[in-house]
Amino acid sequence: MNALNIKKGSSSHSAYDLKNPHADVSESHTLAVIVDNEAGVLARVIGLFSGRGYNIESLTVAEIDHKGHRSRITVVTRGTPGVIEQIKAQLGRLVPVHEVHDLTVEGPAVERELALFKVVGAGEKRIEALRLAEIFRANVVDSTLESFVFEITGAPDKIDAFAELMRPLGLTDVARTGVAALARGV
Repeated sequence: MNALNIKKGSSSHSAYDLKNPHADVSESHTLAVIVDNEAGVLARVIGLFSGRGYNIESLTVAEIDHKGHRSRITVVTRGTPGVIEQIKAQLGRLVPVHEVHDLTVEGPAVERELALFKVVGAGEKRIEALRLAEIFRANVVDSTLESFVFEITGAPDKIDAFAELMRPLGLTDVARTGVAALARGV
């Protein structure tokens, strides 16, 4: 043992690098939060995440009830099951929040994302990009002699896979909307 009481064979790096083998595994969750559609609500919800050090992987917001002045905030976040429960409880306590649904655990849900990809290339790379776009059912929404802009809709994993295949073919720019999700069934 050394001065830090680290057993031999343990990491000699920072104590923050030592992982508890019994700790819960971090998992991704999609939360649907129904809120009042008024100024400052999004800032309060985001402030809850940033103030406690929680990360937001994806965020979409849209009005869902014009007469009732309600909006849906769809948040994809990552954490241990305990952290996810804490996030849901804290969101539920905010005044403008009416409902919090964890679509990941409540049952089957449909998740979709829209993305635009700009691919610059010529010759065989250009042909290969078009071939892959057809396989992924991506649409060409803009074309020049040097580039294409593809539009693709699907699950986030599909968007990620398309991006990885387009990188070596000249992917230069990406714009993603974030996840929109709804529970399936009644």
